[in-house]
This record gives sequence, C-alpha cells and structure tokens, in this order.
Amino acid sequence: MVKVALLVRLEVKPGHEQTVADFLAGALPIVEAEPATTTWYALRLGPSTFGIFDTFPDEAGRKAHLAGQVAAALGTHADLWASPPHIEMVDILASKGA
Repeated sequence: MVKVALLVRLEVKPGHEQTVADFLAGALPIVEAEPATTTWYALRLGPSTFGIFDTFPDEAGRKAHLAGQVAAALGTHADLWASPPHIEMVDILASKGA
C-alpha cells in the first residue's frame, strides 16, 4: 500500500521543452529499477510546465528515490529550468490500484 508521494513541478526555459520531455521519458528505466518506487508518472502540464508524480510504501522508499539518479540529474541540469524544481512531499490519503 502506498502511503507517501512526491509531486514535482518543473518550469522549463523556452526552447528546452523537447529536451525535458526526452529526459523524463528516458528516466523510466532508471525508476523501474527502484524497488520502493511503486508508481512513477512523468507529466506535461502545459507548453513549458512538466511534472513528476511518484508514490512509495513508506518514507524510506521516498528518501531512497530522492537520493537516486533521477533526482540527481534534475539538480545537475539547472540550465533547463526557468525556476528551481518545486518538490512537494505529500501523504496519500486514498488510492486505487497502487
């Protein structure tokens, strides 16, 4: 059962939208190898706004993900972001299928 999640909002500088879309799509195999990441979604919310929503069974899983390769890559690509990635730690109140 999932209990915690991350909601990440990414505002992209003009001209970098496809680079970010490709980066997020390419991150899927990395996240699939994380046993404590229950679900992971890469989202496009608007022309230059992207997001990530992922769920975990517990705080240890969430911390492991935050210490992983995808989070590190987000931090090393500061040239892509119009503003720093906004990361929210959220609690899951109810879910279906995860």
